[in-house]
Amino acid sequence: MANALTALRLFLVLPFAIFMARGDERSAMYALLVWIVALTTDFLDGPIARRNGTVTPLSGTFDHTTDFLFVTSGLFAGALRGAFPWILPVLITAAFSQYVIDSYWIHRQAKLRGSKLGRYNGMLYFVPTCMEILIRLGLRFLQPLLTILVWLLVASTLVSMGQRLMFRVLPEQLPSRPPEK
Repeated sequence: MANALTALRLFLVLPFAIFMARGDERSAMYALLVWIVALTTDFLDGPIARRNGTVTPLSGTFDHTTDFLFVTSGLFAGALRGAFPWILPVLITAAFSQYVIDSYWIHRQAKLRGSKLGRYNGMLYFVPTCMEILIRLGLRFLQPLLTILVWLLVASTLVSMGQRLMFRVLPEQLPSRPPEK
């Protein structure tokens, strides 16, 4: 069931990109509906997989890859219209590639090797497309906030990528020990 929800989100990637590439209000409405369904499936698939005991490294990779494809398709499509700077979807693509390469090839782990900042970024990457949709639907006061958020995500993505390069073991994965006296 959890993988079926993730698959549904994967099938929404192309329609979402199409609706994000168009600048009209009607497309914005459709994009918002698709975004809501995608976010709902993203919230539900993890708890369902944990409850059913179906969490596997492959299902986790499927979920993260689907999220990446959904988010970047919307951001690249919006960038085509000038709604977002190209640097954000390009950096997200680079960061996701680094995440996969670092996890599977460099550290030879059976699952993706996460970080706290990467996790927060992953969640926040859904927000710019929603804000841009709402702006197209008339909430133009959100434009300055969208601009700030996009550039904060650019900065935090660069920091996250730097952390992954600098630390062989990510800080939240370091063993905890009592403070030295």
